[in-house]
Amino acid sequence: MSVYADTSFLASLYVLDANSALAAAHMKRAQLPLLITSLGELELTNAISLRLFRKELPSAMVKAAHALVRKDVRDGVVLIRALPSTAYERAKQIARKRTPRLGTRTLDLLHVASALLLEAGSLWTFDSRQAKLAAAEGLRVL
Repeated sequence: MSVYADTSFLASLYVLDANSALAAAHMKRAQLPLLITSLGELELTNAISLRLFRKELPSAMVKAAHALVRKDVRDGVVLIRALPSTAYERAKQIARKRTPRLGTRTLDLLHVASALLLEAGSLWTFDSRQAKLAAAEGLRVL
């Protein structure tokens, strides 16, 4: 079963944080490749780059994290798929159904819609709001 990886999960894989050990443990049992969209790739790039801006990591570590992401894409650990053309419409449907109760953010809607459209059975995230939305839509969550 395919796994859609959210930016919060991926960021913990590539940059040491409070969730890194748990992310690494899940990777040991992951069916590869992890699916992400081009939107997720952009978010991950920005999340890593923000660590430099916030002075949380030195430039060398940020460059190394970016290089590791590129290597994992080349090696097939991570598969980047285009954001499905129907993702916005699916996200709007989910918004009408779930946002009144869950207070869902737009990017969470897009990630969950993408996971569903890419036929991932699971969504791995450390974002509790996104996890609630994914579960409500029938995805297994981390």
